[in-house]
Amino acid sequence: MKRNNLSLVNKIVLSSPAVKQPKVGFFSSLNHTHMHTVLLDWGSLPHYVVLRIFQYLPLIDRARASSVCRKWNEVFHIPDLWRKFEFELNQSATSYFKSTHPDLIQQIIKKHAAHLQYVSFKVDSSTESAEAACDILSQLVNCSIQTLGLISTAKPSFMNVSKSHFVSALTVVFVNSKSLSSIKIEDTPVDDPSLKILVANNSDTLRLLKMSSCPHVSSDGILCVADRCQGLRELALNYYILSDELLLALSSETHVNLEHLRIDVVSENPGQIQFHSIKKQSWDALIKHSPGVNVVMYFFLYEEEFEAFFKEETPVTHLYFGRSVSKAILGRIGLNCPRLIELVVCANGLQTLDTELICIAEHCKNLTALGLSECEVSCSAFIGFVRLCGKRLTQLSVMEDVLIPDDEYSLDKVHTEVSRHLGRMWFPDVLPVW
Repeated sequence: MKRNNLSLVNKIVLSSPAVKQPKVGFFSSLNHTHMHTVLLDWGSLPHYVVLRIFQYLPLIDRARASSVCRKWNEVFHIPDLWRKFEFELNQSATSYFKSTHPDLIQQIIKKHAAHLQYVSFKVDSSTESAEAACDILSQLVNCSIQTLGLISTAKPSFMNVSKSHFVSALTVVFVNSKSLSSIKIEDTPVDDPSLKILVANNSDTLRLLKMSSCPHVSSDGILCVADRCQGLRELALNYYILSDELLLALSSETHVNLEHLRIDVVSENPGQIQFHSIKKQSWDALIKHSPGVNVVMYFFLYEEEFEAFFKEETPVTHLYFGRSVSKAILGRIGLNCPRLIELVVCANGLQTLDTELICIAEHCKNLTALGLSECEVSCSAFIGFVRLCGKRLTQLSVMEDVLIPDDEYSLDKVHTEVSRHLGRMWFPDVLPVW
């Protein structure tokens, strides 16, 4: 606040009859001076305080703040401020988020590239934005990046970039960083040769690799990563490159315990893909080596494409069905997925899932979360399911139209009974009516 404004405020306060007038003396004068210092001298804030504030600011606001005073400009150039950075790239006519200005990008590359450690690129669906991200990647030759993320807010983005252009840019980071520990490159044209370069330069440090929907990567490419990167703890991939050999490699004595394995099972053309089976012995080897591993599977299949799954015991812990799943498959899950912790069914059809839900409650003793939508369950069976699971159900999200009233229970009674078995208040979810 400016000094003359502060004086005006003081005059108003002191002239008010409702305010008791303090005695004028040394201490009141001292307090008045202290108030001026607190209100006026932002430049005296410690570096670490200003640094903390700057870390929450978008880049353009950081740049503006750096021109306030010399001290703030010094903070703007502290290496700690540039260790973590997200480049936002978009075409303004088609995107909702603000793009990083090209001049500022060049300033970052010129002055702070050596400090970058945690880097992500957020791009819209346009090819131009993805190509701009590749151009920046190719300039990061003096970096020691530890975390790299390529984020597309909408497809196709990176998949429309020339494969050679993308791989060339990515290879620059793989070769020069030599300390990469976390890589998220989903929905990109990364290929087997570039993964081999990654392994050759970062095998001792890589801990997390997420690369779902990378059609140019084969089972041999991901196997190379598992063989060489013995410290890998988290892996996300598509089912088509999951193999018995990969699971056995992740289960070798020299490999650390795997903590998280995410598998996306996707089909865009029904009937066009023949899904392979994974042997029970391979799953058993993984669980013996890493007993605490979370095996997460996302299914986006049509009913006729599930034949290869859950015929034998499968150590999946989290299951998400984004498209229709048959009663038969849910029945298999109840019998062959004893480690199941969370189950989400987004669609099933018009056949009630009473028997299947009870089977899951009886056999999946670790189940703590259930989500149901666009399927049908009788109120009696649902209450029976909750009674069997009891208070271990920490998350229960069920749409109201899933529950079918029967002779024993109406929708009103379901709320009361379920709340009693859970030991807390519970209501079914309802879609808002606009």
